[in-house]
Amino acid sequence: MSTATKPRHIGRNISRIRELRGMKQEILGEAIGTSQKNISVIESSETVDPEKLKEIAKALGVTVEAIENFSEESVFNFFNNFYDNSANNGQGNGNTNHNACNFNPLDKVVELYERLVQAEKDKVEYLEKLMKGK
Repeated sequence: MSTATKPRHIGRNISRIRELRGMKQEILGEAIGTSQKNISVIESSETVDPEKLKEIAKALGVTVEAIENFSEESVFNFFNNFYDNSANNGQGNGNTNHNACNFNPLDKVVELYERLVQAEKDKVEYLEKLMKGK
């Protein structure tokens, strides 16, 4: 059994990053001045020309190193950490609430509803006056 590490498949990494960014092959192709078909060929290649890789990285908004070292595991770790920290905005011990309202949202809804009802009453009253004037 061989312990040699398999080289990373750069094309597959480009494909996954592109998909995670919600970008189609056609759009990536336009961004680097090539066709969708050429992007498909690039994504099926294990290696990519360094200059082309720089262009692709720029179009995807990542570094060349990010493409070369991309792994599904690192993406999941990033999103898990992001989710875990989102509850406390990545700060403090989780007991601070930076999004606390200093008013009751239901009170604002009731206030808005009352204003809408009053506006409708005013319209009805105005229309009744117009009708009586005829």
